[in-house]
Amino acid sequence: MNEHHLKTLKELSKDSALSQRDLSKRLGLSLGRVNYVMNALLDKGLVKAERFKNSKNKLAYMYILTPEGIKEKVGLTYHFLQRKKEEYDSLGMEIEELRRELETGEKLSSLPACKPASRAASKKDGRKTNEAVIKDIHSSFRTEEF
Repeated sequence: MNEHHLKTLKELSKDSALSQRDLSKRLGLSLGRVNYVMNALLDKGLVKAERFKNSKNKLAYMYILTPEGIKEKVGLTYHFLQRKKEEYDSLGMEIEELRRELETGEKLSSLPACKPASRAASKKDGRKTNEAVIKDIHSSFRTEEF
C-alpha cells in the first residue's frame, strides 16, 4: 500500500459516490492509475462497490469502505505521518548543519580565491582572498531570514 491508496481511501471516506474519473481529477492521477488502485483496494476487501439504485447511469457505483478499509486507512495515515515526521526532523538537521557551515566557513575556506566583488578586499593580482569571500557571504545572509 502506498500514498495513492491512502489518498484514495481518504477521498472515498469523504464521498463514496465519487466516480473513478472524479477521483482521478481530485488526486491528480491518471484514470488508469485510479482504476489500478481501486481494483487493488477491492481485491484486498478494503472497499466494496455497489451499484446505485434508481440510477439512470447503470454503470455508476458507490465505493464504500469496509471495516477492514477503515482500519487500513488509519494504519496508513499513522505510518504516513511517522514518515513525514522523520523527513521533517531530517530536514531540520540538514538545515542546522548548513547554517553551521555558513557561520564557520568550513567549506568555503578551502575554495580557491575568487574574482573580487569589491576592490577593498582584493589582493594585488585582483582576486579576493578566501576570508573576504566568506565575509561577503556572511554579510549577505545576515539580511535574509531563515
